[in-house]
Amino acid sequence: MKKDSSKRKKIINATRFYKNRHVLCYDQVIETPPPPPPDDPLFLSCHPSPSPAASIPILAWTAGLPPTVSASRARTDLAPRWANLLPSLATSICSRQGFIGGTREVEFLVSFLEADLTCQQPPGAEVRLGPLGMDFADSRRKPNFTGKIAVAAALTVMCIIVLKQSPGFSSTSAFSRHEIGVTHVLVTGGAGYIGSHATLRLLRDNYRVTIVDNLSRGNMGAVRVLQRLFPEPGRLQFIYADLGDAKAVNKIFSENAFDAVMHFAAVAYVGESTMEPLRYYHNITSNTLTVLEAMAAHNVNTLIYSSTCATYGEPDTMPIVETTPQNPINPYGKAKKMAEDIILDFTKSKKSNMAVMILRYFNVIGSDPEGRLGEAPRPELREHGRISGACFDAALGIIPGLKVRGTDYPTADGTCIRDYIDVTDLVDAHVKALDKAQLGKVGIYNVGTGQGRSVKEFVEACKKATGASIKIEYLTRRPGDYAEVYSDPSKIHSELNWTARYTDLRESLSMAWKWQKAHPNGYGSA
Repeated sequence: MKKDSSKRKKIINATRFYKNRHVLCYDQVIETPPPPPPDDPLFLSCHPSPSPAASIPILAWTAGLPPTVSASRARTDLAPRWANLLPSLATSICSRQGFIGGTREVEFLVSFLEADLTCQQPPGAEVRLGPLGMDFADSRRKPNFTGKIAVAAALTVMCIIVLKQSPGFSSTSAFSRHEIGVTHVLVTGGAGYIGSHATLRLLRDNYRVTIVDNLSRGNMGAVRVLQRLFPEPGRLQFIYADLGDAKAVNKIFSENAFDAVMHFAAVAYVGESTMEPLRYYHNITSNTLTVLEAMAAHNVNTLIYSSTCATYGEPDTMPIVETTPQNPINPYGKAKKMAEDIILDFTKSKKSNMAVMILRYFNVIGSDPEGRLGEAPRPELREHGRISGACFDAALGIIPGLKVRGTDYPTADGTCIRDYIDVTDLVDAHVKALDKAQLGKVGIYNVGTGQGRSVKEFVEACKKATGASIKIEYLTRRPGDYAEVYSDPSKIHSELNWTARYTDLRESLSMAWKWQKAHPNGYGSA
């Protein structure tokens, strides 16, 4: 196989096999792979392996076997899984990788199927599935080359037949062409907390979805869940890419036929933004500009932009309406407002006929009512995260107690007042906005319950939802925070027929707590 190493690298940069019989294709070419996300030790980044020894034992991994298995077990466990994999494999290969015309598909499959020849070892012989699945049997045994060649030929013929009979076998993938009756939505940040819930809803409503995420804040585990739920070809694909890379973004748009974009991807912690303002302007403002330029260049004319109530700052009057002056007081809110301004300026130009919906939402809580998805921030970001996450960590004993920042605000109990919106309601608002978007028009909406709740009220609801005795530590204010913010959702109700359904704090927190208990280590616990 060493002779074929250059061929393998030409065939594909990297491929990720999942036990649910689905293949993900990555088109980002980088010399050195980033470290695996902490919650996903099996994640394989897109990269040409720097050396054969750095490869993954593909076949053993695919079948869920350890790197060293007996040949009899390999024959028993591997073969049925490959039989199940092949139909999905044929329809899941992404055309942007250059798999066109059938020949290279077969080359790709053969390079891995040859490794399955380990099943020719006598029962009881120990086989180590090494780089690219190659077998390293006991060197004292004489290799059975004739048998291997015969099996390889038979497998090759089978692959060709299965590939050609597959409904997805064509020179282009379903994601690269427009299809009548199917809306293909690009969800940026779709591996994150809100983005993954939005993807779940879109898939449930029969949209075609492409997720683009660099996994700096998202979770590959969430993508795995979505793929298990929707394994059908042409439904969901994941692309590992950074929106800060304009060349990569343009390539993604050129190789996929998007009908709309839901732009969630962003760093989103107020406290962190005051410590790393330049990062926030790059990640939010600059990256939104890159996405907008790609949309314009490739004639994608519908944008649902995920904004924030932080653009309003600390208004003089409550509740907040869409015409309330925007005076953000922290880099997060400022970066989001700048992104909004860029979008709105472009819509006013003669070159644009875009349908734009800007949703300014408030504090997000909750999780999927069926317990399939939840919020799993990286451990190093917990101090910046949402109060619900900190409350659950305290209830689980991960942290000694809950820190409440600020007790001297001009409110009834001295703590901040916020409008807490359940993630399921928030996603519903995004889907309704997508459905109502009209070319040449802009809609701006607040997404909230219209009810302000203090931090102390929230903590009490969290105690009841978890049933835990949570120690509370009161600290000084967090930089960039404001005393009171809640919405007037009248406009979104009248124009999009949207109303928040999950308005009971305890109910929303109970749903989120159910997921947290089942996943104490995030998606790595699944």
